[in-house]
Amino acid sequence: MEALAVLGAFALIISIVVLKRFIVIVRPNQMMVISGRRRLLGDGSQVNYDVQPSGVFFRKPFVERVDPMDMRNIPIDIRITNAYSEGGIPLDVHAIANVKVSDDRRLINNAVERFLGRDTDELRQVARETLEGHLRGVLATLTPEEVNEDRLKFAEAMSREAGEDLTKLGLHLDTLKIQAVDDQVNYLASIGRQSIALVLRDAEVAESVAKSEAEQKEAEARQTGQIANEQAASEILQKQNEVRRIKAELEARAKAEEEMTEQAALEARAKAEQELQEIRKEVEQARLVADVILPAEAEREASALRARGLAAEIEESGRALAEVLQLMTNAWLKAGDSAKDIFLIQNLEQVLSSVVGRVNAVAVDEVTLLDDGSGSSLAAYAASYPAMVSSILSELHKSTGVDVVGILSPAEKEVR
Repeated sequence: MEALAVLGAFALIISIVVLKRFIVIVRPNQMMVISGRRRLLGDGSQVNYDVQPSGVFFRKPFVERVDPMDMRNIPIDIRITNAYSEGGIPLDVHAIANVKVSDDRRLINNAVERFLGRDTDELRQVARETLEGHLRGVLATLTPEEVNEDRLKFAEAMSREAGEDLTKLGLHLDTLKIQAVDDQVNYLASIGRQSIALVLRDAEVAESVAKSEAEQKEAEARQTGQIANEQAASEILQKQNEVRRIKAELEARAKAEEEMTEQAALEARAKAEQELQEIRKEVEQARLVADVILPAEAEREASALRARGLAAEIEESGRALAEVLQLMTNAWLKAGDSAKDIFLIQNLEQVLSSVVGRVNAVAVDEVTLLDDGSGSSLAAYAASYPAMVSSILSELHKSTGVDVVGILSPAEKEVR
């Protein structure tokens, strides 16, 4: 088992090494040239290689080879001396260029065919020589003044001139900046001194003219200011008089309005007082009606309603009592001989309460029992209470004819 585990681990390591060897990861700042893979070009021709930009791909073992190409910018310092410009003036130019391998699919083949396997220094040298040659050619078409004063135009002309040759090499010019332009015969310095002298002369003339114009403008301004001050003083006086007149008119109008307002206020106050008295009169009348007349009328109507309600209540009570008596009479007639028994049953609680009350009314303070030893005296005394109840019910039967015992015990009644 241990041998199998070791063998499996060894096989896994071998697989990882093999995969790592044949899986190619391309960084964003490079491209891979795969030799041994046929590719059809846009013009119908075929080449025996392919170009893979950034990403991941699998290299076929034994039949394909992968070589990297750097896509990063390559800074190139360009310095040329004694490059004759238009007019035969030798110039020294210092420029900085940034060149890289083009990522245009139409130009990559040119770079692959010319720079595959060559290091960056060789590519920089080729680009520098190409740019220096074109720089001299562009300088020959420009005057020293144009080169020195319009460097952007110079750089654009340089880019256009070198673009075609760089395209053939599969390279792309990112930027080109002119750092310095100089000459050994001091032509530019002479131009500068001449320009400075002209500028100084123009400045002195302009200063003199400006000073003269300033003095003239100052005199004109002083005169204009004096006239303006006089006109302003006159206008101020006129405005002050106008203000006084308007103020007097406003004061008179305000006084008149004030008198009219006071008179209107007095009239309004008198009218308001009169209206207030009328309102007070109406309030007193309303208060009299609310405090005396309305309560009296309400009491009268309430008394009439109470009397009417009492009469109706008495009338209805009498009618109801008559109906109850009539119903009871009809019930007694229908009951016949049993009416007395029904009446007794309906009032049994009241009858028994009266009997018990009469028994309870008998007050015995002290009882002395004489017994012959048989214990019959106590039993006889206890039996005296039921006998008392029976005696009371018998008296009720004799006096009213209502036999309570007989009604409550129909069986005994039938036997008797």
